[in-house]
Amino acid sequence: MLGVSAKHAFNSWGKPYAIAGTAKDIANNVPPDAWQRLSAGAGTKGERLHDWTYIELADLDAADFDADFGGLWTRGLLIRRNISDGDLAFFSTWCPQGTPMETLVRIEGHRWAIEDSFEAAKNELGLDHNETRSWHGWHRHVSLVMLAFAMMAVIRHHANAASPPKTMRRPHRHP
Repeated sequence: MLGVSAKHAFNSWGKPYAIAGTAKDIANNVPPDAWQRLSAGAGTKGERLHDWTYIELADLDAADFDADFGGLWTRGLLIRRNISDGDLAFFSTWCPQGTPMETLVRIEGHRWAIEDSFEAAKNELGLDHNETRSWHGWHRHVSLVMLAFAMMAVIRHHANAASPPKTMRRPHRHP
């Protein structure tokens, strides 16, 4: 799945009807009943609900592109519409034929956690604070920041985990 701009051009072939145009043009022609309200996962304020639609553009034999994959794969356009303001976001997809839209929405929802992690690494650990002049310097900086981020994530996880229940200690008896 790849986020694309509203001006990204799409064309279909091998499907019941032809589709051609920019992502925004295609979205403007989607019938109202084709939209489904689905959650992209839990956010800080609850479920992240949006209206979604998915348009299959072409079924292709994946083996034509990569010998390790087989079967038919579908190229498609996933569109997310914000419930409050109608703002649209577009995603080009490449998935096994028959992948349900709910699965694609769930996968797109993982982007939020990834973006949030990168933001935390930038703000709290200085991921973007480097003036390296070589690949080695950049690699060392990013590796150390990622190590620190992993440690921070584990510490946060343990800090947010429920405390184990307290048990009553029995007095020790000497024989």
